[in-house]
Amino acid sequence: MSGARLAFSWLTVLPVRGPAAVDREGAKHAIAWAPVVGAALGALACGVLWLLTVAGASSAVAGLIAVGVLALSTRGMHLDGLADTADGLGSYGPPERAREIMKSGSAGPFGVAAIVFAVGVQAFSFAALAEADRWFAVALAVAVARVAVVAACRRGTVAAPGTGFGTLVAGTQSLVTVGAWGLVAVAVAVFAVPEYRWLGPSVIVVATVLSLVMTRHCVQRFGGLSGDVLGAIVESTTAITALGLSLGN
Repeated sequence: MSGARLAFSWLTVLPVRGPAAVDREGAKHAIAWAPVVGAALGALACGVLWLLTVAGASSAVAGLIAVGVLALSTRGMHLDGLADTADGLGSYGPPERAREIMKSGSAGPFGVAAIVFAVGVQAFSFAALAEADRWFAVALAVAVARVAVVAACRRGTVAAPGTGFGTLVAGTQSLVTVGAWGLVAVAVAVFAVPEYRWLGPSVIVVATVLSLVMTRHCVQRFGGLSGDVLGAIVESTTAITALGLSLGN
């Protein structure tokens, strides 16, 4: 259970104390637990969205607040990673220069645009899901984003030079772990859109493939995987999945 504690202490603001020292073995177990953390965060977002709509808030406002609660619950680190990754991808020069830009600590125009776009897509998609009473789909979108993190850390993925978190988690997940979480996500997605049973699994497959493409491109562009890239994968996969599950409303 130390992996679960480490996962919650890493990925949420919950006062959960992880192991005193973390090595790649501990990091491997923590990343394998990431979808469970995502399910908990998804349930939180779904609860906030439901309470606000029941209280009379507009679905758009409720969706935006739900996204804000997710950001607060994760220390905003995924949005920060998205901004840094977008700035790095939008830069010129070799991987070394891109990594320097990502470590600068400030958000450039690409980063700001990426955050606005991702938050907007998530908020309006959550709103559409609330209007369609697809509450489970909200939680699923958040959880699937963490399944994408497991896939990004699969065997064979290397860490970007100079990245502490990337060094800990890159290449730690076996294909069995990745495949198992993928199958679970596709299976439960059947219940995400009751009107169209095929839509949920189809969206999960598309979102997963896009996250793998993004991971591959970032690894090539930056010379390896980093925590910022994983944050970008979380935010983009959440947005893509929520948008897909809101279709046909």
